[in-house]
Amino acid sequence: MQKFIIPFLILFLMPVFSFASDSLSFVYINGSNNNDAKMKDWYENGVHKLHPLLRKKFLKNRTVKKYYSRIGGLNIKEEPIIFFWGYDSKQDLDYVKGQLEISKMVSSSGAYLVRSLITQYLHDAIWVQKSHNMQPVITELNKKVKSEVAATGNSIILYGYSAGTFVTYEYMFNKLRYVNVEDLFKALGMNEEFMDFVKNNPRENTCLSALSDNNAALGTLSSSGHLILNPNIDKLKQNYLKLDEVTENVCAPKDKIAGVVNFACPLPLFYSDISDPNYELNYYNKLMIKYILENGIFMLTVNFREDPLGFPVSSNMTVAQIEDLLDLKIENPSGVIFDNSGVWSKRMFPFAHTSYWTARGTFSNAIIKSAVNGYKFQYDEKYQKKVLKRKSKKSEL
Repeated sequence: MQKFIIPFLILFLMPVFSFASDSLSFVYINGSNNNDAKMKDWYENGVHKLHPLLRKKFLKNRTVKKYYSRIGGLNIKEEPIIFFWGYDSKQDLDYVKGQLEISKMVSSSGAYLVRSLITQYLHDAIWVQKSHNMQPVITELNKKVKSEVAATGNSIILYGYSAGTFVTYEYMFNKLRYVNVEDLFKALGMNEEFMDFVKNNPRENTCLSALSDNNAALGTLSSSGHLILNPNIDKLKQNYLKLDEVTENVCAPKDKIAGVVNFACPLPLFYSDISDPNYELNYYNKLMIKYILENGIFMLTVNFREDPLGFPVSSNMTVAQIEDLLDLKIENPSGVIFDNSGVWSKRMFPFAHTSYWTARGTFSNAIIKSAVNGYKFQYDEKYQKKVLKRKSKKSEL
């Protein structure tokens, strides 16, 4: 079980008290099967119903305000920001539907029905997971985030629904500035002369997208996570000197990503490959976990227990347990790790995955409860011991 924990810790880290400003904007990201006007309207209507209630719950909760005391309260933008990527997959989906019509002539009705359901509900999730499709999506999301930050100065909380959780994960993984380039070159075994050049020309932390960006071109990140550096050392040095400029252009705004709330989350089902200890992307996953914990960025996972696609991403762990698992020292942690996948929606399982909007009262309460309990679990020693003792008793049964 623990081999799944390392890569998925980064999917639900949560500090409740260290936002960069007291103004927040909520950005909502759609999931699968939202690629026509009808489903787009369904999604956007759901967001417009959820957002006012969720905002109200945040503003009225005394305990949350207590944990936000460092910034003197909360000021959340009244209008939700919706990032919609559903139309991007429509051309490919239309092609698959065309193939379905061909299969209808030669298949049994039962086989055709199953194929139709798989196409309708899973195509977009499979489509967006592919890197050549995902990269343009997170690039557009970053433009949306940077535009909101430039216009308001607000910090951002991303809300990823269903396959939208793939987008939040990839965004954080590729756009957060957790890469220390000097440490990276050292890990890659660069020679002493090159390391002296780097030390004499220090650069700010950057993100994975900047390393392989055309303007920086430090190298190419393979699908397995191996960074292949530019073999022309003179060109590599020239590009390295441009890195700060490229970082500002392609990475997330500095200190403006407050966190992520993932819900109806099927991440472990589609990203189980990163549980492989030989998967080199785990090196960057560990660095991202460390960065999130040390910089007060959160990721919550909240699932209805009746939701068949709402997968828990990991067990809740203390910072000390995370340090042991990652073999990394977390300096002055301000993050809280918390997964709440047992929320009772009182919906039948066939409908639970699409019920986060209609059961918005239950869902909003669950987010607030997860934020509060996540903070207490990480920083209230008495509460932590109580939870760990309860978990220990259950494991003995």
